[in-house]
Amino acid sequence: MSSQHFQGRFEVEFKYRLSDVDAFTSALAALNPEVMLEDNQEQDSYFDTPEHSLAAEGKSLVLRTMQPSGIQLWIVKGPEADRCEAVNITDADKAASMLRTLGYRQVLAISKRRSIYFVGPFHVTRDHLEGIGDFAELAIMTDDEALLPGYRQQLQDLATRLGLSSAQLETRSYRTLCEQSLTLNSERVP
Repeated sequence: MSSQHFQGRFEVEFKYRLSDVDAFTSALAALNPEVMLEDNQEQDSYFDTPEHSLAAEGKSLVLRTMQPSGIQLWIVKGPEADRCEAVNITDADKAASMLRTLGYRQVLAISKRRSIYFVGPFHVTRDHLEGIGDFAELAIMTDDEALLPGYRQQLQDLATRLGLSSAQLETRSYRTLCEQSLTLNSERVP
């Protein structure tokens, strides 16, 4: 794994809803990306206090497990839009137990199929969330906040090369998309 791609306190990320997964995959292949992993199953477990104080502050606390790669991560996002830190862990079950001991509880679980590629300094993911859709994320992490504006432009240029348009831009997080889907589905139940 090219761990340098996931180092930093800040992340510039653009998410695009894919209407044609095959066209995106072909455009990506034309850039000859380095493959980190393909078709991993990811389980993201979101934790918060009973009062949802992290969500109220614009923060997310996530434990991620990935199979078959075996990668396990502790991820904290927010409160700023570009703020994101992740660290490898060796026992997600133990970490979840520790969070529950501290008073946190799991508030959401999201499953997705994810492939991760590297195009130069950027990581490109292709995601499928059952019942939600297919997405591409283009991102880069850094510790240097001053680099963020330049990275935004470079990622927009990469999106153009991949055939992605601003009309496909999805500004909602996977958490928000899944919570909205759960709300819609519960409203439909008689």
